[in-house]
This record gives sequence, structure tokens and C-alpha cells, in this order.
Amino acid sequence: MLPHPVKVKADANMLEAMQIIIDNKISGLCVVDDTNNLVGILSELDCLRAVLSATYNKTSVGPVREHMASDNLVVAHPDEDIVDIAQDMLAKNKRRRPVVENGKLIGQITCRQLLTAVKKFRQ
Repeated sequence: MLPHPVKVKADANMLEAMQIIIDNKISGLCVVDDTNNLVGILSELDCLRAVLSATYNKTSVGPVREHMASDNLVVAHPDEDIVDIAQDMLAKNKRRRPVVENGKLIGQITCRQLLTAVKKFRQ
């Protein structure tokens, strides 16, 4: 588990969030409120969709909250089996799984971390 995932607030500007994704070379962000409760996930595809929509409609891109996924978020808990989490990520075609304890974001599991762990285990 990545203990300090890159995150952004829901009221952040989308262009700022996109820059965070680019600067950190990641495929998405966890979105949290002021007390670190997970409120959404913002992916590269969400960003691309937002920019194209704003360009087409000649509007501003707006805040993260307008473009993040926030319904039915699938999260992991610290005591879950990593193999089960990996299988579920594959089944749901998701690249990241926020780790939440008592509603608070405490980490994240990503495909890249899983691949790194498998490589280390097989050596």
C-alpha cells in the first residue's frame, strides 16, 4: 500500500488537478474533503473528458467535483487480502484502489505497486 497517495480537494480547479497528475506521472488522484475523508476519484480519462467538453462547449473546465467519480466508490480496507483486491481490480478494470479506514483515506493500492510486488516476490 502506498501510505501517502497524491490527493486533491473537490473544489480544486481541474487544470491544477491535471498538472498534479502530469507532475507526479500518475494516472489519477484521490479526492478528499478538509478532514481527509475520501469523496471521489479523478482519473486521466475524467480530465480528458472535462477538457474536451469545455472546449466543445466553450466553457471553463470548472472544479474537480464536477468531473470526479463519486458514486459507489470501491475501496479497500487495511485488513483485506491483497490477492483479493488485485483480482477485484482486474474484474472491475480499475487501476487504483483507495485504502480507507473509518472513512479516512490512509493509502492507495495501484497496479504499478502490485506489479512491483509480484516482481520482487518472483526473484
